[in-house]
Amino acid sequence: MSEASRSGDEHTRAASDHAPAPVRIARLWPLVSAGAALSLVVLLAAVILYRRSNKPFGFESEFMSALVATRADWLTVPALVFNALGGGILSTVVVPALIIGGLLLWRRRWGALYYLIAAITSATVTRVIKVVVARERPQDILVHPDFGSFPSGHSANAALLATALGIIFLRTWIWAAGIVYTVLMMLSRTYLGAHWISDTIGGALVGAGVAVIVWAPFAYRLYREHRLPHPPIWVKLPVHA
Repeated sequence: MSEASRSGDEHTRAASDHAPAPVRIARLWPLVSAGAALSLVVLLAAVILYRRSNKPFGFESEFMSALVATRADWLTVPALVFNALGGGILSTVVVPALIIGGLLLWRRRWGALYYLIAAITSATVTRVIKVVVARERPQDILVHPDFGSFPSGHSANAALLATALGIIFLRTWIWAAGIVYTVLMMLSRTYLGAHWISDTIGGALVGAGVAVIVWAPFAYRLYREHRLPHPPIWVKLPVHA
């Protein structure tokens, strides 16, 4: 074998040492879980329609009354902050743009594409269900949301954000922070009188379920991308000899 051939083989082996190793990613149980979550949303929607769209469950009325009785400025202010973060132009344009822009700047183009598709899909599914169910909102409400109480769009956005970022970055602290953020968003929606409990549960299931289902076709690419270095695009990647 010539010296040039040996040198070429060494360069090939060196490059392969830095590439993510092939892996088989299990998609079955995540997809089954996501399908079960969305099926539960459909079941909840059917029950709400059967009971009439403006009739809450008994435990929901009791929980709402308890929250209304505890309303105070020190709780209302952060709840209104969550209201602004989870809806309107902030949640539909500003937050997704910042996340997608950040992912692109830090060399996660597959993560950016995955997040974009998941966010659009979740918003579309949420809107369709709202139109079909047409559930009236609670009466004692402190904000002025759009039509349809079921499912909660704020809760869907929060769960989508938490699940998608957890999948992209694969960090325990991101999952933990995402869960806390989603739960606080759900509680804030009921505290403000914008949603019944079942609305927030339905929204969270939609967001998380859609995030996992959209993840499936991106799973391998996201895994390989996660294994690669992610300096910002203005920093040159080292060239391995």
